[in-house]
Amino acid sequence: MGIKSYDDLDSMQLDALREIGNIGAGNAATALSATIGKPVNIDVPTVKILDINEAVEALGGAEKIVAGILVKLEEGIHGAMMSIQTLDVINLMLDSLLGTTVEGYEELDEMQISAVCEIANILMGSYINAISDMTEMAVNLSVPAISINMMGALITVPMATYCYEAEKIMMIEGKFSFDGIMHKHNLLLIPDVDSLTRVLTRLGVYNE
Repeated sequence: MGIKSYDDLDSMQLDALREIGNIGAGNAATALSATIGKPVNIDVPTVKILDINEAVEALGGAEKIVAGILVKLEEGIHGAMMSIQTLDVINLMLDSLLGTTVEGYEELDEMQISAVCEIANILMGSYINAISDMTEMAVNLSVPAISINMMGALITVPMATYCYEAEKIMMIEGKFSFDGIMHKHNLLLIPDVDSLTRVLTRLGVYNE
């Protein structure tokens, strides 16, 4: 039976996707360390397949204000990926990169927004590179776009724009630490179902 939705994934296929998350997290720690010039430690991430409402609740609820940095996936994989950044995480990054912090999202200036997008792009690119290396599929990322909004509104945007047939989200919950401070980082990976089938086929865990 072909894969028509994320609900059709079996345990072996889910394990393969979790392995991508593990490798991507290792790549992300290395890239982040190089960017901020500090050692970065990372815990093994948790990879979950959730429906939209479950993902929103897991990330703090529909009304929580966050920054979402979105990239579109093209070529071998079609879909979207979003980095969810809370203000405390943004300030950690800004302090390390620019030596500045902000009291609220509305205070972010152009340089700070650029730095936030760059960090998110590095983290998301690390995961996509892991997928590309494991599947030997080329994947292009669009220029990242940032939006600050309530969680519920943010998550529905990529679903409606790039993955209209997808009902599930792959949530990668990671924990990074540097300067003795642990912080969470959440990535949402939303390949369309056809792309998901191609990934699983390349990983050797799906046969038509």
